Amino acid sequence: MTAGGISREPPSRIDAEAEVVIIGASACGLVAALRAKGAGSDVLVLERDASPSGSTSMSSGFVPAPATRFQRAIGVADDSPALFETDLLAKSKGKSDKHLARLASRTIGPALEWLADAHGLDWIVLDDFLYPGHSRHRMHAVPEKTGAALLARLLAAAEQADIPVATDAPVTRLYADTDNRITAVEISRPDGQTEILGCKALILACNGYGGNRELVARHIPEIAGGMYYGHEGNKGDALLWGEALGAELKHLSGYQGHGSLAHPHGILISWALMMEGGIQVNTEGRRFSNEHGGYSEQAVHVLGQSDGIAWDIYDARIHAFALGFPDYVEAVKAGAIREASDVADLAKVTGLPEAVLAETLCDIAGYQAGRAQDPFGRDFTGKPGLAPPYYAVRVTGALFHTQGGLMIDDEARVLDRAGNPFPNLFAGGGAACGVSGPDVSGYLSGNGLLTAIAFGYLAGSFCRA
Repeated sequence: MTAGGISREPPSRIDAEAEVVIIGASACGLVAALRAKGAGSDVLVLERDASPSGSTSMSSGFVPAPATRFQRAIGVADDSPALFETDLLAKSKGKSDKHLARLASRTIGPALEWLADAHGLDWIVLDDFLYPGHSRHRMHAVPEKTGAALLARLLAAAEQADIPVATDAPVTRLYADTDNRITAVEISRPDGQTEILGCKALILACNGYGGNRELVARHIPEIAGGMYYGHEGNKGDALLWGEALGAELKHLSGYQGHGSLAHPHGILISWALMMEGGIQVNTEGRRFSNEHGGYSEQAVHVLGQSDGIAWDIYDARIHAFALGFPDYVEAVKAGAIREASDVADLAKVTGLPEAVLAETLCDIAGYQAGRAQDPFGRDFTGKPGLAPPYYAVRVTGALFHTQGGLMIDDEARVLDRAGNPFPNLFAGGGAACGVSGPDVSGYLSGNGLLTAIAFGYLAGSFCRA
């Protein structure tokens, strides 16, 4: 009998076997594979695409972690897992799963240091600005500061560790016995052939359901009309398998959005522009929210404007700062960034009404000087005021990835609806329930790679049991 991609009948054959099979060759799956291989397990990673990419390669590649030696090297000596946990819960207004928030905040630092020590990943800490909700400079990145570079380094480490990554290998069925032990998985090759792989442990590292429009409309209808800026292969396989097996699912309405995706270019514009003093206006030339509230919830605010469009407005100082981000350089090369010598020119290059733009910028100058309070509650006094020449980019709101999923325990074991762990099923990253709670506003910058690496590290550590 087969239901929801789960077969309760034994497989008719076993074509190959591995002690640990991992579904997904992005950050979560590769970290899990490196950890399991280092502990002596025979590991096989299955990737649906012709070459690994996933959500990691589309991300900024920034990973928040407290109390690391990389922080201490730049003088950040007062961070701690407890403080990071407090920040996580504050951002979600206490709605995050507290157990998972604590688990992630305590695990991620050791995971990054282990990746450096065991596999040579170099980490730098971004200390030129604080992302919304973080009380310390704790955002780590590889030197290139891109998700694609992070993934490339993890793939290189996997190759060095002699970990096989089978590509063009989407998993279409799991085989489970009467005790819910996963005994094998079936993959379907592009030529229509199938292979059945036996396993002693299975790790689900295949992200969430952002690429499944039906599930998005069901669980997060507020973003269903927005662009999806994630990997199209994120169809919710882990969610559907878990549901069929009787796993506990939580916070399926949680997700990461982003309110600054260059349109129609589809290039991420770093929220650092807003944190450095930039503003967003709608097609009427008016601000519509507190841009420092968080870039995830800003996606909903932007999509609520006419045609789901906004403009990022900033100046030469911020433009020069932004050139340190590879995505922004890409946007410049693509012609997404517009320059204007003054307000009249800004109105011309954006098509926004000059009189309203002038009024908006005048209001900002007043907030900057402390002559008035921003009605949206933003404090403008900490950064220099905007001054010509101006820069602008047309943006929209987008869904990046979902944050709800399978509940796990301290060893990243998937839990059933009674709270009991499955015998040999593990999950991490977007396949597992995240730490953002049930709302878009609960996403603290970096939460996606936080749980990908932290929970992947745990799954790889304990999947031998």
